[in-house]
Amino acid sequence: MNPHAFGELERDAIYRVIAERRDMRHFIPGSVDPVVLKRLLAAAHQAPSVGLMQPWRFVRITDPQLRNALASLVEEERVRTAAALAERGDEFMRLKVEGIRECGELLVAALCDQREQHIFGRRTLPEMDLTSVACAIQNLWLAARAEGLGMGWVSLFDPIQLAELLHMPIGSKPIAILCLGHVEAFYPAPMLKLVGWADERPLDELVFHNIWGNIEK
Repeated sequence: MNPHAFGELERDAIYRVIAERRDMRHFIPGSVDPVVLKRLLAAAHQAPSVGLMQPWRFVRITDPQLRNALASLVEEERVRTAAALAERGDEFMRLKVEGIRECGELLVAALCDQREQHIFGRRTLPEMDLTSVACAIQNLWLAARAEGLGMGWVSLFDPIQLAELLHMPIGSKPIAILCLGHVEAFYPAPMLKLVGWADERPLDELVFHNIWGNIEK
């Protein structure tokens, strides 16, 4: 028996929260308990980061006018995305892609400025700062699910416009608008699968052995 392993119930809980995490778009009224929000942000802050650079920054949006401005940015990009999707544009426009106006808490996750000074782990892979922020977002997402709260990651926005709206410094970059709040229920499967937009690929198709594309039977 591995002495470092968690107990069976704890392991089951971890795998369950991973399996039941959903990208939520539908929220019900209700504020997020400030104590819970602090726990969630602490979980995000415990994410791994290359060279311990901790490049994540979170902007909490509490101004109703600013929330509406973010929603308008997303709507503008939703229309542009529909045009780019050509024959699937009308289908895309019928999808609910965000819950900015309904969610209890609204956060913007961003890359900090002055990242060029961090070389450790980034000399050949400078995008590792982005992966570090993604890990923080995932921590927040899983912790939210464990707390019974839904979270949705919105990426439909122009990053330059959003950065200007938030008065972000040169060199920083918004990565995600995060909708967080109470939900009536969690989707039984990814929403895009439920509405027929896309389907998941099985893990066996995505694990290669020794060389790219080699799938063992």
